[in-house]
Amino acid sequence: MLKRRERLAFDSPDRVNRLVEGTKITGDIVSASNIRIDGTVDGNVSSSAKIVIGENGSVTGNLSCSDADIEGTLHGDATISGVLILREKATIHGDILTHRIHIEEGAAFNGACRMNSHQTAAHNPE
Repeated sequence: MLKRRERLAFDSPDRVNRLVEGTKITGDIVSASNIRIDGTVDGNVSSSAKIVIGENGSVTGNLSCSDADIEGTLHGDATISGVLILREKATIHGDILTHRIHIEEGAAFNGACRMNSHQTAAHNPE
């Protein structure tokens, strides 16, 4: 008899949309689940869960999500309602709006950074 599978929560680490290195997408990505980008995206990326841009990942467009962990490159604005982590090799060319931010030594961003309350960042991405 087959066991009944439990539905995974949208933000479960086991539920990840993955764009592997060597893959390029032109167009916007919208998801309710986690996204990991190790390839290239030319377009906006939006998720109500977490977005990870790996070391070789690159996004040219705006990023919008609950949490983000960036080790690669973002050419666009980032609106993060939770925590943004910029890893050692991360580079952002654009403005940041986040509730909390953690920047490792070596990470860089060129733009303005605003930190607001969780509600303001989630509902007012100006």
